Amino acid sequence: MTTLAQKNGRTARIMALVAIGMVGLAFASVPLYRLFCQVTGFGGTTQMRVGTDAPGEVVGKIINVRFDANTNSALPWSFLPEQHIERAAIGARKMAFYEAKNLSDKPFTGTATFNVTPVQAGQYFAKIQCFCFTEQTLQPGQSIRMPVVYYVDPKILDDPDASKISEITLSYTFYPVDSADKQS
Repeated sequence: MTTLAQKNGRTARIMALVAIGMVGLAFASVPLYRLFCQVTGFGGTTQMRVGTDAPGEVVGKIINVRFDANTNSALPWSFLPEQHIERAAIGARKMAFYEAKNLSDKPFTGTATFNVTPVQAGQYFAKIQCFCFTEQTLQPGQSIRMPVVYYVDPKILDDPDASKISEITLSYTFYPVDSADKQS
């Protein structure tokens, strides 16, 4: 026969395992969500197609690509696209540039995140080369040009929710990396 103390001990062990599992899931949630978004295009996440070529231009099908740049207030950089809008043939490989400049008298390291709007276009906006999620360290006053190589997948024309999109916005936001450690 099981005693009350044994039942309470078993319940305590189960609750401890549940708590440990929840903490582990909390730590894994960000990378798992990022992976989910990259695979599905959910939330305007673009598709990374490293090392692949664009499928080729769809003649007569043009879409405007708008470039947006933001900087977290804790990062003393200017960050701008070189061109704010570009006409792109669907399926054609294109390249755009962003420029970042450290406006401070100290070296700063930043990393960029991105998104695409409208969200229906995220799964069709494919980046072949990108500076996102790569740490960039800029010395005082240093500027850097950063390329983005991309294309709009022709499959966008087959999607009833995305086929009428005439403009896609690619937005980047730069954030400081380990600001307490690296900038002291």
